[in-house]
Amino acid sequence: MHPDFGYFEETKLGKPYDIKLLKRLYPYSRPYRLLLFGSIGLVLLITALDLALPYITKVAIDRYIVPQTDSLFKDSGYDTEAKSRRLKVNVTDPAKRRLVQKYSDLFYTEGQIATIPYDALSQVEKSDIAVLRQNDLAGLGSISAIFLGLVIINFVLNFIQKMIMEYTGHMIMHDLRMRLFTHIQNLAIEFFTRNPVGRLVTRVTNDVQNMHELFTSVISLVFKDLFLLLGIALVLLILNWKLALVSFTVLPIVLYASLNFSKRARDIFRELRIKIAEINTRFSETIGGIRIIQLFRQELNNYRRFKALNHENYLAGMRQIHVLAVFMPLIELLGAVAVALVIFYGGGRVLGGFLSLGALVAFISYIRMFFRPIRDLAEKYNILQNAMASAERIFLILDTKNKLQRPSAPPNTDVLNLEQITEVKLENVSFSYVENEPVLKGISFNIQAGETVAVVGPTGAGKTSLINLIPRFYDPTSGRVLINGHALKNFDTSLFRSKIALVMQEPFLFSGTIRENIFDGSHPISEKDMKNILKAANCKNLIDRLPDGLDTTLSEGGASISSGERQLISIARAFAREPQLILFDEATSYIDSQTELQIQEALKKLMENRTSLIVAHRLSTVRNADRILVLNRGRIIETGSHLELINKKGFYFRLHQLQNGI
Repeated sequence: MHPDFGYFEETKLGKPYDIKLLKRLYPYSRPYRLLLFGSIGLVLLITALDLALPYITKVAIDRYIVPQTDSLFKDSGYDTEAKSRRLKVNVTDPAKRRLVQKYSDLFYTEGQIATIPYDALSQVEKSDIAVLRQNDLAGLGSISAIFLGLVIINFVLNFIQKMIMEYTGHMIMHDLRMRLFTHIQNLAIEFFTRNPVGRLVTRVTNDVQNMHELFTSVISLVFKDLFLLLGIALVLLILNWKLALVSFTVLPIVLYASLNFSKRARDIFRELRIKIAEINTRFSETIGGIRIIQLFRQELNNYRRFKALNHENYLAGMRQIHVLAVFMPLIELLGAVAVALVIFYGGGRVLGGFLSLGALVAFISYIRMFFRPIRDLAEKYNILQNAMASAERIFLILDTKNKLQRPSAPPNTDVLNLEQITEVKLENVSFSYVENEPVLKGISFNIQAGETVAVVGPTGAGKTSLINLIPRFYDPTSGRVLINGHALKNFDTSLFRSKIALVMQEPFLFSGTIRENIFDGSHPISEKDMKNILKAANCKNLIDRLPDGLDTTLSEGGASISSGERQLISIARAFAREPQLILFDEATSYIDSQTELQIQEALKKLMENRTSLIVAHRLSTVRNADRILVLNRGRIIETGSHLELINKKGFYFRLHQLQNGI
């Protein structure tokens, strides 16, 4: 079996399209579409407010700071907005009337309104200017209040929009992670033998987190940036279409730089996802194999391998930074070039009297705003590419069909209920992990209710593979596994497994209390029944010895207790399920003699009146089995009771002699 066979991380991906990936992500956002649409609506309001602020500045300059009127020189042929810069004064105010009379040679009076050219104000005393421009000062106060009010409203709307998107992003991330977790949990065991833990952990943690950034930082804000770009372009064209076209001359360069950036960024982000997964895998293997690493003094070699991976990740990160370090300053430079063009061309228009000063100031503000969303879009594209690289990996798992085949049609009522397992039968079963490398060949036998059948044989004979077919961890390559005369694959797998208990060679205990490890997932059990189960499993002395009894917390994998104690707890867990079929896989391996006696006694009680299949290396544990199957090189070569096989003086007899030193 090839050690790296089937690793999805090394799968050569094609060139996926972001739109297709986003379409696949859409169903996860559908339950929150009202919130998303509400957020986009708020974005439209925020964009409108952002567009209004520079225009308010223009109004303040053109109406109050450099006042204008279009009632004069309207037939002069000049741009009235640019050429007729005059101050209007209402002479009904006594103080202003006195000043108009004082500077009568500068004012033109028509009815109750007197006007003075803006340039002529330089001949008026400063103290008099303040009186003449009282209305402008009041107008500036009003427009400043409006400006501040819009800023506050903008802040409130941004806060609400951010909260909505954070909530939505977290909920989508929650749903996506649960979907991925459920999918992985339901995959066949074969998938986990081919894919390392670290990479799967990366998919459920880092990659899903990148999806959160996509939904919170990209979706609604991309709308904002796009609306802002379109809005600014429209306002610029309305203000002065010639100046707008001049400022737009840098856009082809921006477009070219953006396309080049996007092409390079995708490949780099893919590589980064792979390197992070490889680092997680190496670190996970280091923690899991720390005893071996330290025992064989492999710390230095392991350090070098991890250092090499970390350096490769560093190089990929630096390539990412290099791309960003070129692109972002380039956008800044192009923005500065656009502003310079506006100042040069627009300033000339102001000097020539064809553009107001306020319009030029607003134009500069809009141009600076115009390149801000371009920079933001580049950053969002950065996040988008990172998210798309993660989405590829997530959907690669979600697209994995490595699941056990479900029944094509509902089984009949008797099979569905499965009240009692009366027979387990293997019919000409062959099995292989890798094509053309069979592990089991033509296996046929049956186990009747209440019968104890043992499987023995040398290492590598296929014993564990055989026992893995019964709970349907794998499906046979050919042949059938039958329960009560019906194909195992026609049963609801979870229903069938609820009738089975498996005691493994290396029992696995979850981090948590002993009570949770034994009784979680079983039917409700009274305190009296708990005590009986612990006693039958020979766990009572162990529990009484621990400071917190059943509520003692175990470390990951139960590493804080001995292997024999872990095995006794796993037997108690099997008792708690009240199974009809018991599967033992080398349950007494690596156990000292005293603990083995306790385990043998507990197993004997567990097997009473139950159907049992025992895989054993020590022949002493199967002497009392009703039937013993001798497995060698994937085939059953002998069958019979202990005495019958001894009398045959065949393969079993030789194994017996070797183990007893005869």
